Amino acid sequence: MANKDFLKIIKKQRSKSKKKKFQGTLLEYLDIIQEDPSAVQLAHRRLYDVINNKGCKTVDIDDDGYRGIFNGDKIRTYDYFKEEFFGMELIINKLMRYMKSAALKGEESRQVLLLMGPVGAGKSALTEHVKRALELAEPAYHLDGCPIREEPLHLIPRSLRPEFEKILGVKIEGDLCPICRHRLINDFNGEYEKFPVKQSSFSQRGRRGIATVPPMDANSQDVSVLIGTEDISKLDLYPEDDPRVLSLNGAFNVGNRGIVEFVEVFKNEIEFLHTMLTATQEKRVPSPGKNDMIYFDGVILSHCNEAEWNRFKGEHTNEAILDRVMRIEVPYVLELDQEMKIYEKMINRSDFKGAHIAPHTIKIASMFSIMSRLKTSNKCDILTKMKIYNGEDIIEKGKVRKVDIRDLKDEARKEGMTGISTRFIMKALDAALSDSDRNMITPISVMESLSKQVKEQIIAEDVKETYLEIIQKIIREEYLRILETEIAKAFITAYEEQAQSLFESYLDNAECYTTGANVKDKITREEREPDEKFMKSIEEMIGVVGSARDGFRSDVTSYMFSKMRRGETIDFKSYGPLREAIEEYMIMSVKDISRIVTRSRSRDDDQKKKYSEMVSTLIEEYGYDEWSAEEILTYASNNLWRDS
Repeated sequence: MANKDFLKIIKKQRSKSKKKKFQGTLLEYLDIIQEDPSAVQLAHRRLYDVINNKGCKTVDIDDDGYRGIFNGDKIRTYDYFKEEFFGMELIINKLMRYMKSAALKGEESRQVLLLMGPVGAGKSALTEHVKRALELAEPAYHLDGCPIREEPLHLIPRSLRPEFEKILGVKIEGDLCPICRHRLINDFNGEYEKFPVKQSSFSQRGRRGIATVPPMDANSQDVSVLIGTEDISKLDLYPEDDPRVLSLNGAFNVGNRGIVEFVEVFKNEIEFLHTMLTATQEKRVPSPGKNDMIYFDGVILSHCNEAEWNRFKGEHTNEAILDRVMRIEVPYVLELDQEMKIYEKMINRSDFKGAHIAPHTIKIASMFSIMSRLKTSNKCDILTKMKIYNGEDIIEKGKVRKVDIRDLKDEARKEGMTGISTRFIMKALDAALSDSDRNMITPISVMESLSKQVKEQIIAEDVKETYLEIIQKIIREEYLRILETEIAKAFITAYEEQAQSLFESYLDNAECYTTGANVKDKITREEREPDEKFMKSIEEMIGVVGSARDGFRSDVTSYMFSKMRRGETIDFKSYGPLREAIEEYMIMSVKDISRIVTRSRSRDDDQKKKYSEMVSTLIEEYGYDEWSAEEILTYASNNLWRDS
């Protein structure tokens, strides 16, 4: 690209029209408020509005996709978070409930919001995303030259505020900072209506309304990080109590009217956190030196892990701060589909996306992370529990097994606070890709990488044994089941059409059997009795035998007709038990030949043709490439159908 092309791009960017920011006096600002009272906003209201206005909706709790996961709880989803966070709907709901209450000036507006959870659960990412929301807010009006960018209405004398509030339709809160008070008296002779007002945006990099406090070493903690300092170079010119010596550049000064974030908050000594006490309940923070306290309006966000929280909570001398904390637990994700979306997002933002990732690879890795976080239960095994949490139907003898998610979660209230983190999984995926000679990863290579990572990284022997059993037994067996089904399906031409045809045939026969009618042939129009042999061959696939058949056929018929009455489309996937039966029926019909072809070392011409067709199907329809298809078929031949 020539220099002139670069220059063209630069000029185009500079020529973009930018909205002119307001610059005027307090009197002109009052005119703006009269026209639009929403120009005056406290920090919590501003943050809540900018997120909420991006779009939100209440999830339909009758929707099958959500009923199983949230158990009928009312859930609101927010568009601002939906592309970044998965499986965190409940956490985000709690966060936004806090924001809404604080925006309405409830007690939460005087509380520190604490996100507490294990490493890698998304606390920091969620906090960063919330801070970025403020950068999307409309520029705020503030006193020109004020180091804390305070609300211009602070200029209004307290004696006149009731009258101004009535005219403007807003509530005036807060007082002038010492620096602006000095300027008002000395530079403007007390004529506050002439004080200049301007607009500016929020910016984390520009330290405008967004401040971050990292954990401080006990030996170097200095409260000036929070409240600013006195400018030593000016102490020779002015007395100590003169506001002109103040350098208000601390976190509470920078984050005024915006956000102050405390990273790993309880790594700090208690003395360092005392500023929080007045910042929350009194909305005032100390000023450096001998000046009066300074009004503070801001959202205080903090995060920590559970061990630090328990340690801090155990000290009875910390009760004053604990009483000012609104804690939200941020556990690991426990829904398989949502966990997979996390890794897909991370992979798409890395150079990983140039590699070939075989089908089920991300699912296998996600299964391990989810099962490592689950507690054992007497109600079901850990694999079944994972599927229930994912909203999947568990089919047993032709019926959907009813297991109450709330019961499972009630018996394991701290579930998700321990286990494998997303970072651990990503490191295993990295390692699997690094070890590959063909720039690809498969479920097989990921299982090997996970096992290696567990052996090298997990210290506690009992935990190591549990994790290895999950990978080498539970996940391996589940993957073999998935693989067996997939290879068999690869033999079936027009799989969906054949399954639909079987479904329609079964439904016709079951309906006539239930109502005592005859089945009418669609081509010859001849009538015949329901095909008992055909129905039995389908039902036996899921263990429906004997007297249970009548109930199953009646259930299928009534379920399908109830969906039709509601105007819903029905197909072979509509009813879980019947879908499983049809799929098993189709797969069983080709398993024998798939066993021969995958296991045969010296194939005849016919077998070579079928094998080649199967590889093509795996590549074209299932998303494998040539090498990953060969790898999984080799794995299948060595691990499936050993007794055949």
